[in-house]
Amino acid sequence: MNQNETPADNMTEFSETAEKTQNSVTEPGNALPKVSLADLPASWREAMSRAGWNDLMPVQSQAMPYIMAGRDLMVQSRTGSGKTGAFILPILERINPLLDACQALILAPTRELAQQVTNDALTLAGDRDLRIVAVYGGVKYGPQLDAFRKGAHLVIGTPGRLLDHLLRKSLTLDKLKILVFDEADRLLSMGFYPDMREVQRYLPAHHVDGYMFSATFPPRVMSLARRFLNEPDFLGLSSDNVHVVETEHSYYTVPGMDKDRSLVRIIEVENPESAIIFCNTKARVAYVATVLRRFGYDADEISSDLSQQAREIVLTRVRQGKLRFLVATDVAARGIDISRLSHVIQYEPPEETEAYIHRAGRTGRAGAKGEAISLVDVIEKAKLNRIAQRYHIDMQERPLPTDEDVAAIVSERMTVLLETKLRTRDKLQTERMQRFVPLARTLYESEEGLSLVAMLLDDYYQQSLYTPPRQLETTSAKGSSQSGSRRSQRSRQKRRRRR
Repeated sequence: MNQNETPADNMTEFSETAEKTQNSVTEPGNALPKVSLADLPASWREAMSRAGWNDLMPVQSQAMPYIMAGRDLMVQSRTGSGKTGAFILPILERINPLLDACQALILAPTRELAQQVTNDALTLAGDRDLRIVAVYGGVKYGPQLDAFRKGAHLVIGTPGRLLDHLLRKSLTLDKLKILVFDEADRLLSMGFYPDMREVQRYLPAHHVDGYMFSATFPPRVMSLARRFLNEPDFLGLSSDNVHVVETEHSYYTVPGMDKDRSLVRIIEVENPESAIIFCNTKARVAYVATVLRRFGYDADEISSDLSQQAREIVLTRVRQGKLRFLVATDVAARGIDISRLSHVIQYEPPEETEAYIHRAGRTGRAGAKGEAISLVDVIEKAKLNRIAQRYHIDMQERPLPTDEDVAAIVSERMTVLLETKLRTRDKLQTERMQRFVPLARTLYESEEGLSLVAMLLDDYYQQSLYTPPRQLETTSAKGSSQSGSRRSQRSRQKRRRRR
């Protein structure tokens, strides 16, 4: 809280914010009329019938007109709301089957989602002469290369493997018309931002229609939109239109005796850039900080027992982006003003109701957006509900990740890290690593060998946890950054030719 702010000011802010979120739909000022099933061509209705869709979902009826009109669009829509159909049907309509080139590109955060979108696209396409291919890591290149040689029209994949093909020149985007980011918030939480920036270098000089679908639009997603989309419209179809609020409020219901493990799983899934984790007592602060460090996270604590000099050392690390997680009590966190704090995590609800406002107010500062996440057991959930009612906060419950969920996300993220590292190796390094291919094959074939490989992967992954997710640069428009990248690339090519 700034020195001039008062608790009453903060509470008024939260009430006003809550009033803004009552409308269930947010449309652009020059909104296009939504379509109904009867408005669609017969071929579209037949495609929907093949997919077992009886009617249009809200996101489909409202987003389709913008995609057909070629207007860049950001769509806020929850997972499972039918957004895949919203962009697949218009994309299939806009593809020219006589042009053997990639005309539409869809970026997805996981191989599972890429497969799912591909299956939906194949079903909707039916017997139309359209070539659709899924592209992701962890599988052989052969089938993907064959699809590109035949002239794939619609490519759906993860940024890392797509970048591999662009570098190999097995895929070109010269004829690209449409670019879609599916689940943009998850794309960034998986660590794909550097790869997406590299993919941008291969976009064509002509305008490409851009569409971004995301459950939330925190600052990192908005930065991505500014880079890739050209003056996009915004369509919000969630009841909690988080683009108009400074802080998104959510909670996880966790077992009382398993809060520490639940916190670790939540951190793995949420992948915060930086966070303050609030506890109610000094003893709990020390315990949570210890748990996080034992799990390999870069975490430190402040309490009223620390000297002012020691507190400043810790806070300086946070402000400089050199400390990812700060664990603190309400008393210890008083007077702390940290800009660019992406998350506030409440390990337990505060003893004082008003303290929730002070805690949540640590994120979403200076016009930025942030997230306030609470961990509650069954008893604490009632207390959190009372806080939400008192301050008119739309508190969204999220499903607690399982160990299997975490394992899947960690595997995807590790694949991204390794593929990125592999692309940076020169010819000599690539040749040198061939010495270990026989050993890798041997280790893969035994349980003991798998344990050794798992140990190495775990060590490498833990090292990566000490670096917060890369901050996104901001830019005014997609066109300027693309042209800048192309100019830089052409300059390098000219210098090489002169040499």
